[in-house]
Amino acid sequence: MTQDARRRKPLFEVRHSRIHGYGVFALRRIRRGTTVIEYLGDRVSHEQADERYEDKDPKDGHTFLFTVDAKTVIDAGVDGNEARFINHGCDPNCQTVNTGRRIFIEALRTIQPGEELAYDYQIQRDDDDPADVEVIFACRCGAQSCRGSMLEAPKKKRKSKKPASKKRVSKKAAQRRAHPRKRKAVRKRPR
Repeated sequence: MTQDARRRKPLFEVRHSRIHGYGVFALRRIRRGTTVIEYLGDRVSHEQADERYEDKDPKDGHTFLFTVDAKTVIDAGVDGNEARFINHGCDPNCQTVNTGRRIFIEALRTIQPGEELAYDYQIQRDDDDPADVEVIFACRCGAQSCRGSMLEAPKKKRKSKKPASKKRVSKKAAQRRAHPRKRKAVRKRPR
């Protein structure tokens, strides 16, 4: 097969998924780092998204909303593309990348033909979540490392540190403790 023929063959197709409803499946090998598709849809404010779905059954965890930032949500239920059918996976082969407030789906590793594409939804938890939120957003990915939920992992509570036993400390060491060096900020890759 020539390179031109491979370029013309689509990367993926949407079809029924064992995980949930429809899914996106590779039609040919997708190399690690390849941008598979952009997540498209109507760009709205959080308030507009809430208004659109205020009558939605709170027990329905199915959504096409993707949070871009504190101001913007992409509603792929309106003018969305095939990206909205990529299912959640606890051991994903894709990730989302926020570039200039646009969301792209990128391959984390090489994906073989026939393999379903998935990324970790990491749905945010809220203080006002219903008691059965874990059931509503239950995961059915089937991965060995499945955490059972599409929600972000709960934040671990910090254990309080026991006070250190008092030791005799040199004057220099006491000054270092009183004025620690500033650490370089580490930038995290956007989700």
